[in-house]
Amino acid sequence: MDPKILITHSSPKSPISEAYRVLRTNIQYSGIDKALKTIVVTSSGPREGKTTTIINLAITFAQMGSKVLLVDADLRKPRIHRMMEVSNSRGLTNIIALHDDYQNNLLQCEIENLDIITSGAIPPNPSELLNSNSMKQFVEKVREDYDIVFIDSPPICSVTDAAILSTIVDGTILVVASGRVESDALIRAKELLNKVNANIIGAVLNMVGKSVQGNYYYYYSYYGDKDENTGGKTNSNKRKKTNSGKKQRRVSLDD
Repeated sequence: MDPKILITHSSPKSPISEAYRVLRTNIQYSGIDKALKTIVVTSSGPREGKTTTIINLAITFAQMGSKVLLVDADLRKPRIHRMMEVSNSRGLTNIIALHDDYQNNLLQCEIENLDIITSGAIPPNPSELLNSNSMKQFVEKVREDYDIVFIDSPPICSVTDAAILSTIVDGTILVVASGRVESDALIRAKELLNKVNANIIGAVLNMVGKSVQGNYYYYYSYYGDKDENTGGKTNSNKRKKTNSGKKQRRVSLDD
């Protein structure tokens, strides 16, 4: 496993790992009325760091003793098996399409309390599989068996998969790459999730540069507008500049 990617495991005392723990804490406190046990993580477009985010977030929950399941539901371009260096010979598609017991597809890794279900073989009909009763039954089952389940999905603006998944889980987190994503794409992502009444529990501002976060290096996470530790610099209601220097339109995930 690449220590640079799995920073919460390789360097748990680093500022980046602490940022993930802040994110973890905010997720825990956001489920006061209803426990957030199944969470989908998506982004507006590719290469925004959603898979790195979901893996490190899952690790932080496992580190505090929670029984965690990490599921790769990106049935188009799965990456969790590569980043975690585990087999992808079988996985979610076996559970959904072949009705195999999910426990037959569990993979363990060197991180205690963390189980993994990879995507399995890439199917010709990902959206149909994810929208099936078999997928809903799987999510309900693992919700009972685990303290928290994290589900990686394709970008919301590319295909309907993330929108479908958001309807059968407790909450959805949107990963946003700082300076890379256009405000129109972020607005579109929010609209697509709102159309299916997704419970958007927050956003993670990713890939923030040194000039913004100082010692937090290239990466800093925050959760919605509830994390006061960012000092307001990464609030989703603030204007942010793109790489071209143009200001983005304000996008609030709380509307």
